[in-house]
Amino acid sequence: MELLGGGGIWGCAAGATPPLGCSLAEVKESKLLYNMYMAKIPRPVFFLGLVSFFNDVAAEMIYPIVPIFLTSVLHAPMSIVGLIEGIAEGTASLGKFIFGYFSDKIHKRKIFVVAGYGLDSATKLLLGLAFSWPLVFLARFLSRLGKGVRTAARDSILLQNTTAQNRGFIFGFHRAFDSAGAVFGPIAALLLMQLLKEDVRSIFFIAFIPSLIGVVLLVLFVRERTQDTSDGVLSLSKDSSGVEESENSPISPISPIRPIACHSFHPSLKLFFFISIIFALGNSSDAFLILRSKDLGLSTSLVIFTYMLYNLSQTIFATPAGSLADKIGARKVYALGLLVFAVVYFLFGVINNPFWLWLIFPVYGVYIAATDGVSKAYISEFITERQSGTYFGLYQTSISVAAFFASFIGGILWSKISPSATFFYGSFMSLAAFLILGYAKLVRKV
Repeated sequence: MELLGGGGIWGCAAGATPPLGCSLAEVKESKLLYNMYMAKIPRPVFFLGLVSFFNDVAAEMIYPIVPIFLTSVLHAPMSIVGLIEGIAEGTASLGKFIFGYFSDKIHKRKIFVVAGYGLDSATKLLLGLAFSWPLVFLARFLSRLGKGVRTAARDSILLQNTTAQNRGFIFGFHRAFDSAGAVFGPIAALLLMQLLKEDVRSIFFIAFIPSLIGVVLLVLFVRERTQDTSDGVLSLSKDSSGVEESENSPISPISPIRPIACHSFHPSLKLFFFISIIFALGNSSDAFLILRSKDLGLSTSLVIFTYMLYNLSQTIFATPAGSLADKIGARKVYALGLLVFAVVYFLFGVINNPFWLWLIFPVYGVYIAATDGVSKAYISEFITERQSGTYFGLYQTSISVAAFFASFIGGILWSKISPSATFFYGSFMSLAAFLILGYAKLVRKV
């Protein structure tokens, strides 16, 4: 059966009368399939996806040009560029845990999400007004602070709208929207650079528009649940201390959130944190992939296009990977992602022909699709919504800190040994995480 095109069932979905080339039966069938698909997506999840899409369009419009703006327009030294990005990312890392904990403490989610996205949106204007590097530093600091404020609370709202049967699908669906923004953002930046004759300030101001759209959608259409009543997630689940809590348990305005202790983790969750950190210690910044592509001979424009293929691949595979996790288990899909990463990084280390980059980058996108949303779905199996902000924040902060060391080590390997050494190290760490995960499953049964 044809699925795409003017005569396919999706091409016949719109309109009160059958479009040209579509039978009435095809129209009914397409609308039935569309309604069945959309029925799986709760309203807050759909609009959070749109919010992430517009925010990522804005973020990816400016991310590649901020270093150029700093060095070429404001004449800041590279040491300042490194200082700004290091402090900015460190702020985001710590913020995810801190604000995740506070969102649990007051049992409020949306206020953190709105504040985070709103703060990030305002920084686009600040960048456009910057005439010295300290203002760029302030803008990047506030932008990453916004990410730290919103991330764990946003994931908690997503968790509120899942069941035990669709966690992977929901988190994967959101990841797909996020990745789609990362596809359109660089395209918009390239077009605007041509149209505006590389007027970087104007691009910063224009980037404010999609980010503002995202904030408006968030305020108007996303609602958080005020009671702990998600089907299949919170009913008769156990908190971190092992005490059962009913889905009808009353929630006070200030919830008594206990500090997280390592001994309170479920053994499988503790192992997953450990494995994820091992993997993150080899998962260096994607900047190394871009530099490797340039090293192999691609022009700047072609490097951007290969990176867009990576984001497009994420967009295509994130939701199917989440659905697969719901069917066969998030742990298995995550393990597949580790294996894909190990292979891709190994290939980045051995190839000498830039032709292979056009094949490797899309495969690299499969790794993200199989790990990002899937990891959150797996963690959700062992936590309650009441403490989800703290757990999500702790996980994301741990991964971010480990990734910082991965980039630091990767840079040393790149400069002291060879570019290939950076990727062989990353491949080894990912393979080690994969083998530990498999060994633990086989021997310890966790």
